[in-house]
Amino acid sequence: MKRPFHHGNLRAVLLDQAEAMLREQGSDGLSLRELARQAGVSHGAPRSHFIDRQALLDALAEQGFDRFTDRARAALAVPGPVRERLRALGRAYVDFAVDNAALMELMFAAKSSQSSGPVHDAAMRFFQVLDGAMVDVSGAALDDGVRTRFKLLFAATMQGTAALITARRITREQGETLVDDAADALLASELGARLTAPRGEPADAPALSP
Repeated sequence: MKRPFHHGNLRAVLLDQAEAMLREQGSDGLSLRELARQAGVSHGAPRSHFIDRQALLDALAEQGFDRFTDRARAALAVPGPVRERLRALGRAYVDFAVDNAALMELMFAAKSSQSSGPVHDAAMRFFQVLDGAMVDVSGAALDDGVRTRFKLLFAATMQGTAALITARRITREQGETLVDDAADALLASELGARLTAPRGEPADAPALSP
């Protein structure tokens, strides 16, 4: 729903409208002039909030990461066994990525092109939530390499699942099954065993089926 416009919320209205345009036309269809026309303001009005088109795209990406982080935090706030919390986080990741496919593409393109700034900081907040989830799993101070590998493998798996759903290669129901299977497989892996080993105890390598 479009927000009612008044002078105090023009930035929010422009971002809402820009996200709708992004969803319908992709980033190539976004322009400050068209945004102003659709919002019913003068051509120069958006520049009081976004100096140029790139600033608008960056603001969209930053807002997207903030919402993505909120979704991840909400998923992890539900108490339960490690496996269920990881599954919940995976479902939240995939749901957001599918429902906001164009925004996700913009978010990660912007993040990869910036080594500092608001978009980078917003992306880091999201990955810090994933880091926190890894610490919560074991209750131990793990080697950064273990957390990073698990976190990136988890994110890559969820991203791939979302891409399959978006491309209509699988249904959302099949995607939920993949998320659950992936969470189980990751926790059962050698990397997962190291992540979930009790403090001070070495992780046993998972048994391999003949």
